[in-house]
Amino acid sequence: MWRYAGRRVLQMLPTLALAVLAVFFLARAMPGDAVSALLGDRATDEAVGRLQRELGLDRSPIEQLWSYLGQLAHGNLGDSIAARVPVTRLIAERLPVTALLAAMAVVISLVLSLPLAVMSALRAGQWPDLAVRGGLQVGLSAPIFFLGLLLLTIFAAQWGLFPVGGYGETPLSHLYYLFLPALTLALSFTAVITRSLRASLLGTLRAEHVTFARSKGIPERVVLRSHVLRPAAAATVSLIGLHIGGLLGGAVVTESVFAVPGVGRLMVDSIFARDYPVVQGLTLVLAVLVSVTFLATDLVTAWLDPRATQRRRA
Repeated sequence: MWRYAGRRVLQMLPTLALAVLAVFFLARAMPGDAVSALLGDRATDEAVGRLQRELGLDRSPIEQLWSYLGQLAHGNLGDSIAARVPVTRLIAERLPVTALLAAMAVVISLVLSLPLAVMSALRAGQWPDLAVRGGLQVGLSAPIFFLGLLLLTIFAAQWGLFPVGGYGETPLSHLYYLFLPALTLALSFTAVITRSLRASLLGTLRAEHVTFARSKGIPERVVLRSHVLRPAAAATVSLIGLHIGGLLGGAVVTESVFAVPGVGRLMVDSIFARDYPVVQGLTLVLAVLVSVTFLATDLVTAWLDPRATQRRRA
């Protein structure tokens, strides 16, 4: 297991290096520039040149890249061009919000998908199964921003059960303010998890060891818990890890719809402001988080199903 984890960590390094290079050049390939975004269209050439020299944007892209890599080597993500504060400070302020939002979305998805998948698998081909599979199509086909606006209009604007945006001031208020954004992410995520878990459960229910356990007279709930759910859970854990990047991508849209002050909204604001250091720092941090999540997912999957590690080695 430790050797397997070590190999997975080494595999992360080229991915992170490629992400750093890609976002560095793609950020500078966007139309416009940071100086124009800061000073506006009526700025004089003298003011533009002075600010470019101050920010180091008058140098060639290779020189800027070399300087940026030198900063990364010392653990420095640079300073925000728009806010004039360290990028690490901005990310440290916003990252817990997005992390809590993503965690709530995963928890809500599991709470919804587990009973739906079990009911659908046990009643395969019957009307409960057809109803669940039909309802999942809504979550799969509806865009995240549409679901967010729909929930915002009904539960916040019309019924007043939840706030229309913000984050709150206390830990309990954080959960209250983030419930609708988390539910928005969870609805599409639930459809993916339920379909995968249902397929895994159907395959496991037909396995010989399950038939043998039932023939021994073991109660059905014990068979489901010990012989069906654990093997099927390994595939579900892998699926959650594979879709964590999509979940963070959905958080960008959701945070914009619900005015949540997380890293997703910070990313959007930084792109519009051409704030290169913030865009680069956020991309690197998110790439590290996704890679670490993939690693943790593989380790949990290997613990639930040791055969998964053996297949990867092969």
